Amino acid sequence: MVRDGVRLSCRDWGGPGPSVVLLHGLAGHAGEWDASARALSDRYRVIALDQRGHGASDRTPEDLSRAAHVADVVAVLEQLDLGPVVLAGQSLGGHTAMLTAAAHPEHVRALALVEAGPGGPNPTIAAEAGRWLDSWPLPFPSRGAAVAFLGGGRVGEGWAAGLEERDAQWWPRFDRDVMVASLAENARRSFWQEWEQVACPALLVLGQSSFIPVREVDEMLARRPGTLAASVPGTGHDVHLEQPEVLHRLLSEFLDGVDPAAESAPAFAAAARAAG
Repeated sequence: MVRDGVRLSCRDWGGPGPSVVLLHGLAGHAGEWDASARALSDRYRVIALDQRGHGASDRTPEDLSRAAHVADVVAVLEQLDLGPVVLAGQSLGGHTAMLTAAAHPEHVRALALVEAGPGGPNPTIAAEAGRWLDSWPLPFPSRGAAVAFLGGGRVGEGWAAGLEERDAQWWPRFDRDVMVASLAENARRSFWQEWEQVACPALLVLGQSSFIPVREVDEMLARRPGTLAASVPGTGHDVHLEQPEVLHRLLSEFLDGVDPAAESAPAFAAAARAAG
Protein backbone atom coordinates (compact mmCIF):
# COMPACT_ATOMS: atom_id res chain seq x y z
CA MET A 1 0.00 0.00 0.00
CA VAL A 2 0.99 3.66 -0.40
CA ARG A 3 0.37 6.43 2.12
CA ASP A 4 1.28 10.02 1.33
CA GLY A 5 3.65 8.84 -1.37
CA VAL A 6 5.42 6.28 0.85
CA ARG A 7 5.19 2.59 -0.03
CA LEU A 8 4.47 0.37 2.97
CA SER A 9 4.92 -3.40 2.94
CA CYS A 10 3.18 -5.88 5.25
CA ARG A 11 3.28 -9.60 5.90
CA ASP A 12 -0.28 -10.83 6.29
CA TRP A 13 -0.32 -14.21 8.00
CA GLY A 14 -4.08 -14.50 7.89
CA GLY A 15 -5.74 -16.44 10.65
CA PRO A 16 -9.14 -16.37 12.36
CA GLY A 17 -10.39 -14.04 15.03
CA PRO A 18 -9.34 -10.51 15.98
CA SER A 19 -6.28 -8.89 14.45
CA VAL A 20 -2.79 -8.56 15.93
CA VAL A 21 -0.38 -6.08 14.32
CA LEU A 22 3.36 -6.49 15.00
CA LEU A 23 5.91 -3.66 14.77
CA HIS A 24 9.69 -4.21 14.64
CA GLY A 25 12.36 -1.96 16.11
CA LEU A 26 14.95 0.38 14.62
CA ALA A 27 16.91 -1.14 11.70
CA GLY A 28 14.68 -4.22 11.91
CA HIS A 29 12.15 -5.82 9.59
CA ALA A 30 8.76 -7.52 9.65
CA GLY A 31 10.33 -10.99 9.37
CA GLU A 32 11.69 -10.71 12.91
CA TRP A 33 8.19 -11.63 14.04
CA ASP A 34 7.86 -14.80 11.92
CA ALA A 35 8.01 -17.23 14.86
CA SER A 36 5.51 -15.22 16.90
CA ALA A 37 3.26 -14.68 13.89
CA ARG A 38 3.13 -18.40 13.09
CA ALA A 39 2.23 -19.21 16.68
CA LEU A 40 -0.42 -16.52 16.98
CA SER A 41 -2.06 -17.09 13.60
CA ASP A 42 -3.93 -20.16 14.79
CA ARG A 43 -6.17 -17.83 16.82
CA TYR A 44 -5.68 -14.35 15.36
CA ARG A 45 -5.22 -12.63 12.05
CA VAL A 46 -1.60 -11.48 12.23
CA ILE A 47 -0.04 -8.59 10.30
CA ALA A 48 3.64 -7.61 10.51
CA LEU A 49 4.60 -4.21 9.05
CA ASP A 50 7.89 -3.14 7.52
CA GLN A 51 7.88 0.39 8.90
CA ARG A 52 8.89 3.33 6.71
CA GLY A 53 12.60 3.27 5.96
CA HIS A 54 12.84 -0.47 6.57
CA GLY A 55 12.69 -3.73 4.65
CA ALA A 56 10.44 -3.74 1.61
CA SER A 57 8.91 -0.37 2.48
CA ASP A 58 10.37 2.86 1.06
CA ARG A 59 13.87 3.34 2.47
CA THR A 60 14.25 7.10 2.22
CA PRO A 61 10.94 8.72 3.19
CA GLU A 62 11.12 12.46 3.70
CA ASP A 63 9.05 12.49 6.89
CA LEU A 64 10.62 10.49 9.72
CA SER A 65 8.58 11.95 12.56
CA ARG A 66 6.91 9.86 15.20
CA ALA A 67 3.58 11.17 13.87
CA ALA A 68 4.36 9.81 10.40
CA HIS A 69 5.06 6.35 11.83
CA VAL A 70 1.76 6.46 13.72
CA ALA A 71 -0.12 7.59 10.61
CA ASP A 72 1.35 4.65 8.69
CA VAL A 73 0.00 2.19 11.25
CA VAL A 74 -3.42 3.80 11.16
CA ALA A 75 -3.43 3.71 7.34
CA VAL A 76 -2.66 -0.02 7.38
CA LEU A 77 -5.44 -0.68 9.88
CA GLU A 78 -7.96 1.30 7.85
CA GLN A 79 -7.00 0.01 4.42
CA LEU A 80 -7.09 -3.60 5.59
CA ASP A 81 -10.29 -2.90 7.54
CA LEU A 82 -8.88 -4.60 10.61
CA GLY A 83 -11.09 -2.99 13.24
CA PRO A 84 -9.77 -2.49 16.78
CA VAL A 85 -6.52 -4.47 16.94
CA VAL A 86 -3.93 -5.65 19.38
CA LEU A 87 -0.73 -3.69 18.71
CA ALA A 88 2.52 -5.34 19.76
CA GLY A 89 5.90 -3.74 19.18
CA GLN A 90 9.52 -4.21 20.16
CA SER A 91 11.85 -1.31 21.01
CA LEU A 92 11.10 1.66 18.69
CA GLY A 93 8.23 -0.36 17.23
CA GLY A 94 6.77 -0.58 20.72
CA HIS A 95 7.14 3.16 21.02
CA THR A 96 5.19 3.60 17.79
CA ALA A 97 2.54 1.19 19.08
CA MET A 98 2.23 3.16 22.31
CA LEU A 99 1.82 6.46 20.47
CA THR A 100 -0.79 4.91 18.17
CA ALA A 101 -2.79 3.58 21.11
CA ALA A 102 -2.65 6.99 22.79
CA ALA A 103 -3.67 9.02 19.74
CA HIS A 104 -6.17 6.58 18.21
CA PRO A 105 -7.93 4.62 20.95
CA GLU A 106 -10.70 3.70 18.54
CA HIS A 107 -8.22 1.54 16.60
CA VAL A 108 -6.44 -0.27 19.45
CA ARG A 109 -8.05 -2.68 21.89
CA ALA A 110 -4.86 -3.83 23.60
CA LEU A 111 -1.18 -2.90 23.64
CA ALA A 112 1.92 -5.06 24.18
CA LEU A 113 5.31 -3.38 24.58
CA VAL A 114 8.43 -5.55 24.31
CA GLU A 115 11.48 -3.73 25.66
CA ALA A 116 9.81 -0.39 25.02
CA GLY A 117 8.64 2.59 27.04
CA PRO A 118 8.09 6.37 27.04
CA GLY A 119 11.80 7.07 27.50
CA GLY A 120 13.62 10.30 26.79
CA PRO A 121 14.75 12.87 26.50
CA ASN A 122 17.98 11.18 25.50
CA PRO A 123 20.34 13.58 23.68
CA THR A 124 22.86 10.83 22.90
CA ILE A 125 20.51 8.23 21.46
CA ALA A 126 20.94 9.19 17.79
CA ALA A 127 24.73 9.31 18.02
CA GLU A 128 24.79 5.96 19.83
CA ALA A 129 22.66 4.40 17.12
CA GLY A 130 24.93 5.87 14.46
CA ARG A 131 28.05 4.43 16.10
CA TRP A 132 26.36 1.04 16.37
CA LEU A 133 25.43 1.01 12.69
CA ASP A 134 28.89 2.28 11.71
CA SER A 135 30.38 -0.73 13.48
CA TRP A 136 28.75 -3.11 11.01
CA PRO A 137 31.53 -4.46 8.71
CA LEU A 138 29.62 -3.85 5.49
CA PRO A 139 29.18 -5.51 3.17
CA PHE A 140 29.02 -8.87 4.88
CA PRO A 141 30.89 -11.42 2.74
CA SER A 142 28.33 -14.11 3.49
CA ARG A 143 25.07 -14.62 5.31
CA GLY A 144 26.88 -16.75 7.86
CA ALA A 145 29.28 -13.90 8.60
CA ALA A 146 26.32 -11.60 9.11
CA VAL A 147 24.64 -14.06 11.49
CA ALA A 148 27.82 -14.34 13.54
CA PHE A 149 28.40 -10.58 13.74
CA LEU A 150 24.78 -9.80 14.59
CA GLY A 151 24.74 -12.04 17.64
CA GLY A 152 24.66 -15.61 16.40
CA GLY A 153 21.90 -18.11 17.11
CA ARG A 154 18.30 -16.98 16.88
CA VAL A 155 19.20 -13.32 17.27
CA GLY A 156 21.77 -13.33 14.49
CA GLU A 157 19.48 -15.33 12.22
CA GLY A 158 16.62 -12.91 12.87
CA TRP A 159 18.70 -9.86 12.04
CA ALA A 160 20.38 -11.47 9.04
CA ALA A 161 16.99 -12.36 7.58
CA GLY A 162 16.52 -8.62 7.04
CA LEU A 163 19.55 -8.32 4.76
CA GLU A 164 19.58 -8.51 0.99
CA GLU A 165 22.14 -10.14 -1.29
CA ARG A 166 23.75 -8.02 -3.99
CA ASP A 167 26.71 -9.24 -6.04
CA ALA A 168 27.35 -12.12 -3.62
CA GLN A 169 27.53 -9.74 -0.67
CA TRP A 170 24.98 -8.96 2.02
CA TRP A 171 23.65 -5.48 2.76
CA PRO A 172 21.06 -3.92 5.09
CA ARG A 173 17.69 -3.01 3.68
CA PHE A 174 17.76 0.43 5.28
CA ASP A 175 19.71 3.67 5.04
CA ARG A 176 22.01 4.45 7.97
CA ASP A 177 21.19 8.17 8.05
CA VAL A 178 17.45 7.49 7.92
CA MET A 179 17.78 5.29 10.99
CA VAL A 180 19.63 7.99 12.92
CA ALA A 181 17.18 10.70 11.88
CA SER A 182 14.26 8.51 12.99
CA LEU A 183 15.40 9.01 16.60
CA ALA A 184 15.42 12.82 16.53
CA GLU A 185 12.25 13.27 18.59
CA ASN A 186 13.27 10.66 21.14
CA ALA A 187 16.47 12.63 21.65
CA ARG A 188 14.53 15.84 22.38
CA ARG A 189 11.69 14.79 24.64
CA SER A 190 9.98 12.11 26.65
CA PHE A 191 6.52 10.67 25.95
CA TRP A 192 5.04 10.24 29.41
CA GLN A 193 1.91 12.18 28.53
CA GLU A 194 1.20 9.75 25.71
CA TRP A 195 1.76 6.78 28.01
CA GLU A 196 -0.81 8.17 30.42
CA GLN A 197 -3.27 8.63 27.55
CA VAL A 198 -3.25 4.90 26.68
CA ALA A 199 -6.71 3.73 27.67
CA CYS A 200 -6.61 0.07 26.62
CA PRO A 201 -5.17 -2.92 28.51
CA ALA A 202 -1.37 -2.94 28.30
CA LEU A 203 1.37 -5.53 28.77
CA LEU A 204 5.04 -4.74 29.30
CA VAL A 205 7.55 -7.51 28.53
CA LEU A 206 11.17 -6.97 29.52
CA GLY A 207 14.42 -8.78 28.97
CA GLN A 208 17.48 -8.18 31.08
CA SER A 209 19.12 -5.69 28.76
CA SER A 210 18.65 -2.61 30.99
CA PHE A 211 17.45 -0.88 27.80
CA ILE A 212 14.43 0.20 29.84
CA PRO A 213 15.86 1.34 33.21
CA VAL A 214 14.25 0.00 36.35
CA ARG A 215 13.19 3.50 37.37
CA GLU A 216 11.37 3.91 34.05
CA VAL A 217 9.56 0.61 34.52
CA ASP A 218 8.54 1.61 38.04
CA GLU A 219 7.26 4.94 36.76
CA MET A 220 5.31 3.28 33.96
CA LEU A 221 3.55 1.00 36.42
CA ALA A 222 2.92 3.85 38.86
CA ARG A 223 1.33 6.04 36.20
CA ARG A 224 -0.80 3.19 34.80
CA PRO A 225 -1.38 0.83 37.75
CA GLY A 226 -3.39 -1.66 35.70
CA THR A 227 -0.47 -2.42 33.40
CA LEU A 228 0.66 -6.04 33.42
CA ALA A 229 4.39 -6.72 33.37
CA ALA A 230 6.68 -9.71 33.03
CA SER A 231 10.44 -10.20 32.85
CA VAL A 232 12.01 -12.95 30.76
CA PRO A 233 15.28 -14.06 32.37
CA GLY A 234 18.33 -14.83 30.31
CA THR A 235 17.28 -12.56 27.45
CA GLY A 236 18.54 -9.24 26.16
CA HIS A 237 16.84 -6.57 24.09
CA ASP A 238 15.62 -8.98 21.39
CA VAL A 239 13.23 -11.00 23.54
CA HIS A 240 11.05 -11.76 20.53
CA LEU A 241 14.00 -13.46 18.80
CA GLU A 242 15.63 -15.09 21.82
CA GLN A 243 12.55 -16.59 23.45
CA PRO A 244 9.61 -16.46 21.00
CA GLU A 245 7.91 -19.38 22.77
CA VAL A 246 7.89 -17.58 26.12
CA LEU A 247 6.75 -14.35 24.48
CA HIS A 248 3.95 -16.22 22.71
CA ARG A 249 2.79 -17.67 26.01
CA LEU A 250 2.78 -14.26 27.67
CA LEU A 251 0.96 -12.65 24.75
CA SER A 252 -1.60 -15.45 24.60
CA GLU A 253 -2.41 -15.21 28.31
CA PHE A 254 -2.62 -11.43 28.03
CA LEU A 255 -4.88 -11.59 24.99
CA ASP A 256 -7.17 -14.04 26.75
CA GLY A 257 -7.71 -11.26 29.27
CA VAL A 258 -8.69 -8.76 26.60
CA ASP A 259 -11.89 -10.79 26.25
CA PRO A 260 -14.10 -9.57 29.12
CA ALA A 261 -15.45 -13.09 29.55
CA ALA A 262 -12.02 -14.57 30.18
CA GLU A 263 -10.64 -15.24 33.64
CA SER A 264 -7.36 -13.63 32.71
CA ALA A 265 -5.52 -12.38 35.76
CA PRO A 266 -4.72 -15.78 37.34
CA ALA A 267 -3.68 -17.22 33.98
CA PHE A 268 -1.43 -14.29 33.20
CA ALA A 269 0.11 -14.38 36.65
CA ALA A 270 0.98 -18.04 36.12
CA ALA A 271 2.54 -17.27 32.73
CA ALA A 272 4.53 -14.37 34.18
CA ARG A 273 5.88 -16.60 36.94
CA ALA A 274 6.86 -19.21 34.34
CA ALA A 275 8.68 -16.49 32.40
CA GLY A 276 10.53 -15.46 35.51
